[in-house]
Amino acid sequence: MLKKNVTYETIKEDSEGQKIDNFLLKILKNIPKSHIYKILRSGEIRVNKKRVKTGYKLTLGDSVRIPPLSYPAISKTAKVVASHAQKILLEQNIVFEDDCLIALNKPAGIAVHGGSGISLGVIEQFRQLRPDAKFLELVHRIDKDTSGLLLLAKKRSALVAMHELIRKKRLHKKYLVMVAGSWQKKQLTVDLDLVEQKNHDGQKKVSVAKTINDHVKTKQSKSIFFLKRRYTDFSMLEVKLITGRTHQIRVHLAHLGFPILGDEKYGNFELNKTLRSKGVKRLFLHAMELGFAHPILEKNILLNAPVPDSFTALEESAT
Repeated sequence: MLKKNVTYETIKEDSEGQKIDNFLLKILKNIPKSHIYKILRSGEIRVNKKRVKTGYKLTLGDSVRIPPLSYPAISKTAKVVASHAQKILLEQNIVFEDDCLIALNKPAGIAVHGGSGISLGVIEQFRQLRPDAKFLELVHRIDKDTSGLLLLAKKRSALVAMHELIRKKRLHKKYLVMVAGSWQKKQLTVDLDLVEQKNHDGQKKVSVAKTINDHVKTKQSKSIFFLKRRYTDFSMLEVKLITGRTHQIRVHLAHLGFPILGDEKYGNFELNKTLRSKGVKRLFLHAMELGFAHPILEKNILLNAPVPDSFTALEESAT
């Protein structure tokens, strides 16, 4: 076990405005996320000698007290595995990088955040790859099993500006998806209120709100679907996101009766089982296109991630 004494971190410009939980996740690289939230809720983390909530935004000069922590050391084997994954991500999957942003074509099956001390997500891997980087944060998130374009900010000013674009719905996002069934409409706009709940295992699940009332917090969600091609048992669609709610595309399509192939949470489980028996083991959802006005350079950026081989292979098997 590794142990730390009480330490104090003084907030500098690169962390100004950041939420306390995200700041701790950044500097306490080997501490499980659940433990960080636990010590926040218990009041062991103090800012300027006072207890703070997880949503507290740090200001320049704040003094953050971090208590003694005990956690397992990462094994040499785990470090080797992580380094190999990092090399793949760095050398093969960066599609755009400048002084402000990194755009990554994230492979399916890799989480954007690590879930434990030795489980490294995209952001943890890049922080290890760039130990001298003063700032490195996710601009947005995509699901672990979704592949495609993911943005990281290298400057706080870029992160704040990108979040403003997202808030104003000025971040263009387009996805490619394979769904079960024969989709008929060339274009369909779906506008639904969604509600987030947790199941008995504590896992988040999203559903379409059946009724709207003051006791249930709902979020409006909007997607536009375009038919690309129909096959015998499935269809290929492009999806333009107007809002970016958790699991939005997956829930919209399941609600319409066209679940995404390989979706283990909202999909057709018997169909998924058949696909797995044929060696098809992924969620067929791919973030294929991102467009935005660069927050610093003031020029339009349009990024594309190639169609994954798994999509092409599925198409070829159907023709």
